[in-house]
Amino acid sequence: MIGNILEVKDLKVHFPVKGELIPKNVSYVKAVDGISFNIGYAETLGLVGESGCGKSTTGRAVLNMMKVNSGQVIFEGRDILKSNRNELKKIRKDMQLIFQDPFGSLNPRMTIGSTLEEVLYVHHLGDKSQRQKKVNELIDMVGLSKDYLSRYPHEFSGGQRQRAVIARALAVKPKFIICDEPVSALDVSIQSQIINLLEGLQRSFNLTYLFIAHDLSVVKHISSRIAVMYLGRIVEIAESDELFKRAAHPYTKALLSSIPVCDPDFRKDRILLEGDMPSPANPPKGCRFHTRCIYAKEICLRKEPVSANLGNGHMVECHLY
Repeated sequence: MIGNILEVKDLKVHFPVKGELIPKNVSYVKAVDGISFNIGYAETLGLVGESGCGKSTTGRAVLNMMKVNSGQVIFEGRDILKSNRNELKKIRKDMQLIFQDPFGSLNPRMTIGSTLEEVLYVHHLGDKSQRQKKVNELIDMVGLSKDYLSRYPHEFSGGQRQRAVIARALAVKPKFIICDEPVSALDVSIQSQIINLLEGLQRSFNLTYLFIAHDLSVVKHISSRIAVMYLGRIVEIAESDELFKRAAHPYTKALLSSIPVCDPDFRKDRILLEGDMPSPANPPKGCRFHTRCIYAKEICLRKEPVSANLGNGHMVECHLY
């Protein structure tokens, strides 16, 4: 298909902070503060950034799993933020989520077979025998034996649990899946297996992914485009190869310089960021990155940068451009 399956426009998610003595809102944590992006059919958009920058909040807001202050999330022409409960249930069949912690997202009192069948039951997909047949297909699809269906989550390894969670997401034949750091809790050897599994499923079922992670090397392997997030804002977005060859934002350059190289004789120039990321409850005025940026100028301290188009869909929020 041609066009975008998802369009996010000026999305904002602010969490109120209550006062200690007087129970009223004294400030807001601006977890997501006015971001916009789109994802085409069968595309993978990688979303990267430091812990606390708002990546996971973005994913949950896109699925309408939390209160959104303003903005639009348009999925196949429908703004899901304006959908009622019944409409949202139908849309959820097309939009699924793979959680970062597979153990925490599975019911420890249910076998994997029961967990997969429950999804089909909730969405009224088939009778008992049809659901059981589908469960067998799902577990085989993610590379697990049917013997695992009678086991509980604690009897699985981390990689096996993540495969079960992927099977659960596939149960309702979704079009779009948000992968919220699906490999960050796994060993490096298992990470590659899960990434290859996700890529194979994408080719087989024409899936679209929003792949959230903090490891740029992992994101490059699976993503068509990459968006870099800092303190509630998307500061740069570009095609994957373009970003790695011609990164524009100083923050993106620092992230790329931190990727380890598998050559003990190669000495890479690291860009070391001083200080911690500021609090999203009190973000700096002007450019949010100026407190850690070696290129910061006077204008960066007082004026927030607007998005500049560097060509071929390469966008950057920086006063250098």
